[in-house]
Amino acid sequence: MKRAKITPKLIKEHGLTKEEYARIKEILGREPNLTELGIFSVMWSEHCSYKSSKIHLRNFPTTGERVLEGPGENAGVVDIGDGLALVFKMESHNHPSFIEPFQGAATGVGGILRDVFTMGARPIASLNSLRFGAPDHPKTPYLLKGVVSGIAFYGNCMGIPTVGGEVYFDPSYNNNILVNAFTVGLAKHSGIFRGRASGVGNKIMYVGSKTGKDGIHGATMASDEFKSDSESKRPNVQIGDPFTEKLLLEACLEAFQTGAIVGIQDMGAAGLTSSSFEMASRAGTGIVMDLDKVPTREENMTPYEMLLSESQERMLLVVERGREEEVVRVFKKWDLDAVVIGEVTSSGRMEIFWHGDKVVDLPIAPIAHSAPVYSRETKAPSMHETRLDLSSIPVPCDMNEVLLRLISHPSIASKEWIWTQYDHMVGTDTVVLPGSDAAVMRIKGTPKGIGLTVDCNSRYCYLDPYWGAALAVFECMKNLACSGARGIAITDCLNFGNPEKPTVMWQFEQAVLGISEAARRFDTPVVSGNVSFYNETNGVPIYPTPTIAMVGLIEDVKNFVTSCFKDEGDVIILLGKNAGEVGGSEYLASIHDTVGGIPPSLDYDVALRLIETCLAGIRRGIVKSAHDTSEGGLAVALAEASVCGKRPLGAVVELKDDLRRDFLLFGEDAMRIVVTTAPNDSSTMLEIAKSIGLHAEVIGLVGGTRFKINDWIDIPVSKILEAWSSGIYSIFNR
Repeated sequence: MKRAKITPKLIKEHGLTKEEYARIKEILGREPNLTELGIFSVMWSEHCSYKSSKIHLRNFPTTGERVLEGPGENAGVVDIGDGLALVFKMESHNHPSFIEPFQGAATGVGGILRDVFTMGARPIASLNSLRFGAPDHPKTPYLLKGVVSGIAFYGNCMGIPTVGGEVYFDPSYNNNILVNAFTVGLAKHSGIFRGRASGVGNKIMYVGSKTGKDGIHGATMASDEFKSDSESKRPNVQIGDPFTEKLLLEACLEAFQTGAIVGIQDMGAAGLTSSSFEMASRAGTGIVMDLDKVPTREENMTPYEMLLSESQERMLLVVERGREEEVVRVFKKWDLDAVVIGEVTSSGRMEIFWHGDKVVDLPIAPIAHSAPVYSRETKAPSMHETRLDLSSIPVPCDMNEVLLRLISHPSIASKEWIWTQYDHMVGTDTVVLPGSDAAVMRIKGTPKGIGLTVDCNSRYCYLDPYWGAALAVFECMKNLACSGARGIAITDCLNFGNPEKPTVMWQFEQAVLGISEAARRFDTPVVSGNVSFYNETNGVPIYPTPTIAMVGLIEDVKNFVTSCFKDEGDVIILLGKNAGEVGGSEYLASIHDTVGGIPPSLDYDVALRLIETCLAGIRRGIVKSAHDTSEGGLAVALAEASVCGKRPLGAVVELKDDLRRDFLLFGEDAMRIVVTTAPNDSSTMLEIAKSIGLHAEVIGLVGGTRFKINDWIDIPVSKILEAWSSGIYSIFNR
């Protein structure tokens, strides 16, 4: 076989620096061949090696009473009692979704599903966190339609309900959208599998779809910033087939029952390369592999292409020697390829053959564990442009108009157009549908339920990444509490710009520290996650977006609550105090075209009392609705609760704080939750708050056909409903 010459140009095209290439030669004691260069390229990419983030991620709290598996495996695992565990993770598919929105989003869903069922869990629910450019940007309608269609297509075909998520629109994402996918699965403690190539002599089996040329260098593409010609990289985007993945899911779960499987790994980013190297490195073993036995769907594929392909719906298994036929029979039953392509060895090396030639001979440990770890320079950016003199913000004359503009903004408005495309009821376990603060799922066979939510306010993170990230964790805690669940663990998807820029690296460092502190204070360890760097185009980064996904536990699933007002005459109670904090608010951005100030404050002691007060009221059965205040502030939270139910219900609210009325109405003070009770339960709710040490007060009553706050706002509820319902559609009607 003719050996390609390794030139500086070729090294650069593979995303490797001169120093990294020198390190490769030092490890090998020779020049690598082209296939080996490709292996180093993907394994040492930012996407696979975490070389810029690793030193910071060590700050995360990753252990706890419920943690069965923390970071390092395909997904995190937490105990929920009764011998059951939740398996969950969140991943990004940002660049592929901008280049090819339908397939990029679809394969993002497929990849996270495989991460979960690889661990032995049956996926039970998915959520997503999406960021698009400004509503009036010319590409936003196309990208929004494509991404939502891709998510719906893959999840619906798989029969996994998509039960919630978040969607934001901001100019920061005009040229680099974010598509973060989150899936949770259910497993028995005794049925959890891990990605380890253990047992010398055990067989390496390839199962699932055939290998093609799609997705080659997908991991490398995800480790580079966009340029103006990035849309030409469509061949780097994988093509998904959810029908095959459904077969693969069922086949894997059935094969687990044979007892023949020792280890299993999804062929995700970097495909056959990453799965084989990672499994062997975890076990401290070696692998010998014959590429002639790899099922392919294209003729004359080279070793380079086979090893770096990111074709979807494939798994790598380690099977107990002598039991290969048991596994083959299962996969043949599901009409899937299942072939032995190698064997576990004690050499600590990856030896790969093709047409009788040894085309790869590499030490596993240095490639899997000795990628360069960078302590990159950090530098706080100049924030002169974000300093804000609040006295310079004029008080609007018409608060009715302000409320209608805010509640119709696509970031706040109803997302029904999106979630009605998802099958959110398949499996019959969905208790709280999309549209409330958090999704709630029942755990069949037990009285338990789980709450699921994702959140991040990237505008806060831009202004102060430490507190912005901490507030994202707190927002998840509030979302779950408003649904009746206590948060128990988190996964994250940390989306940032180019880490080689000191200001971006400072944002990342601060965000990790903020998440770490919040996770410790709320006792929600970080058990899995993903880092997505290089989210910028032509040198312009996105807002830092450390997305948090949190799972919560409800001991009795009957104790769930939604955010919508329920009945005429119910009493509206505000838990927490008003502070009129407008820094980073949607009010400033949408009404005053200003991004600036200080994000809402977070006092952990008060925050914990707020969570416990809300949960105590729900467990007592006296809270009929609960909704936290976030984007748009108190006025928007109350208006949403008025119109999000089966029938709109008005409200009459009287606020008594001595704050500027626009700041009082639209400030996004974080430490507040609005609850409603029946009239004869309101005093009990106030007593609960007092006993826990939290300020609470009655602010109004539910009922009527109008929405009123003091003499500042007075709007027919029908008009609010119309504005709230039309926000997303306005993107397509510009």
